[in-house]
Amino acid sequence: MSATVIDGKAAAAAVISRVRERVESLKARGVVPGLAVILAGEDPASQVYVRNKIRKCAELGIDSRRIDLPGDVTMEEMLSVIRKLNEDPAVHGILVQFPPPPQLSQEKIIDAISPSKDVDCFSSCNVGRILEGRTDGFLPCTPAGVLELLKFAGIDPAGKHAVIVGRSNIVGKPLAALLMQKNKGANATVTVVHSGTPDIARYTRDADILIAAVGRPRFITGGMIKPGAAVIDVGINRVPGENGKSVLAGDVDFGSAADVAGAITPVPGGVGPMTIAMLMNNAVLAAEQAVKNA
Repeated sequence: MSATVIDGKAAAAAVISRVRERVESLKARGVVPGLAVILAGEDPASQVYVRNKIRKCAELGIDSRRIDLPGDVTMEEMLSVIRKLNEDPAVHGILVQFPPPPQLSQEKIIDAISPSKDVDCFSSCNVGRILEGRTDGFLPCTPAGVLELLKFAGIDPAGKHAVIVGRSNIVGKPLAALLMQKNKGANATVTVVHSGTPDIARYTRDADILIAAVGRPRFITGGMIKPGAAVIDVGINRVPGENGKSVLAGDVDFGSAADVAGAITPVPGGVGPMTIAMLMNNAVLAAEQAVKNA
């Protein structure tokens, strides 16, 4: 392996350290950041994600409020919970753990959350701000985490060709918008490829920065990577391992990719820790903005 491994845990720890200082500053002014997390149903993976978020809030001194709803909750019941949280001044940020049960509309849930409390940065209002180049508010957690990882690794996207594999609303689209901004830590030329792109490798082999967010385990192999490129693996997939146990794998085949890339993130321990760190950053930002606008 020749690639430098980008340590997502260390990068996340640096973000968390700065967030902790801001929490203490708010508390000195009599303000405790408040985050409400809504979980509908008993999905095991969602349960783990929510526990991790609540645990991180506790570590930082953020007041977390977990709201568990039954798997058969109606749309109106969900919207009623969100409306009450929107009106609660002690709650600065709201997130609903996705995916929701099938009877619920993810779009309606997102639209119901006040943009000022939308710490996931999923609402059309907040996403639109990013497209306009206004990056002083909430940023989507995983895309913002990718930018922080590049900064942590000393990789400046300016003037480079960044190729994103995947066009999801959560990662691909907002990340493309962030990377193309005329800002420090961005200013890249961006190409987005996806399931409708013929010969994806033609584009990935030209990438100075390659971000894999396609949701297909080990899809990106060493032969698809430009020598010396920075490879950021957003994928988290469960695949069969030894003794019948499942293991985590990214969207990049780490072994073959690490022989070609200049720098690479591992799975686990890469983008994952950054996502929750940036969520905590947004939760504190929501409290700061509430104080400013009071």
